Amino acid sequence: MATTRRADMFTADGEPSDDGPRENGPRLGNERTTLVEAMRCQRLMFEMKCAGLDAEAMARRSVEPSTMSLLGLARHLAKVERATFRGLMAGQHLPRLFCCDTDRDGDFDGAVPDPQVVAQAWHAWRAEVDFATRFMAAAPSLDITGTEPLNQHGSGGGPMSLREVLVGMIEEYARNMDHVDLLRERIDGRIGQ
Repeated sequence: MATTRRADMFTADGEPSDDGPRENGPRLGNERTTLVEAMRCQRLMFEMKCAGLDAEAMARRSVEPSTMSLLGLARHLAKVERATFRGLMAGQHLPRLFCCDTDRDGDFDGAVPDPQVVAQAWHAWRAEVDFATRFMAAAPSLDITGTEPLNQHGSGGGPMSLREVLVGMIEEYARNMDHVDLLRERIDGRIGQ
């Protein structure tokens, strides 16, 4: 008989709950409210699923030859947040986070079990999330556009609306959330809610 692992799902007190971050947002909101709340929840869940881990656990790789780790994902998501909101939408020209032309996978390659590297990753991620949150709040509408000259966001190049960017970022987090769950389960057996 197969066993179920749902009893091992964790929340702040270690018990399964119907009171997760996905259920507490606004209901029946307009398009903007709905998209911004979905983005907030994805970010909150990512941070929650990584909570309570030391540098060694954050940097623990999945299975060889993969370089994926929770720390690598934190660095990757900080890089994507920066490229999307500061670069694409705000038109800022800043250096890429954690990567360069000679190491395109620096976000994962440089995810080493060092407390300073972990602190730097979380600091960068929070700074980029803060910028994006302020940018979205100040945007007059979801119709504002940024220009993507290099097709880095899968648009084929050219203008992208804030609406498209939000949907793409929600998709980016959602795509990585299963990786986060599997990595966390490998680290300590806990399954995210």
